[in-house]
Amino acid sequence: MPGAATYVKAVAAGAALCIGGPALVWYVSPTEEEIFKKYNPDLQKRALETREQRQQEFDNFVTQLKEYSKSDKPIWIVQKEMEKKRAEENAQILRDEQAALAADVQKRKAEIRASTK
Repeated sequence: MPGAATYVKAVAAGAALCIGGPALVWYVSPTEEEIFKKYNPDLQKRALETREQRQQEFDNFVTQLKEYSKSDKPIWIVQKEMEKKRAEENAQILRDEQAALAADVQKRKAEIRASTK
């Protein structure tokens, strides 16, 4: 049967792995600023130009997730339902625009016929 020293060594080794592993990863992982500084100047410029747009897109995404999470259904199901609803709304808008264009074309045809007589 192992002695107390063996248990102490095992606990110390476990603690070193559980604490030391994440600490090592945290120590060697670069920060966002360090990664950004390693970009070439063109990428830095492009990243700075699109930063606000990306932040807005992320904020919209998070807002939608919060809205989806209010439902009792899983988020991915609610998201698909909302996408389907948006697609139907867009299709309806497109149909309305096409109908308006068709009506405009008919009106112009009528005006041309009336002006030629």
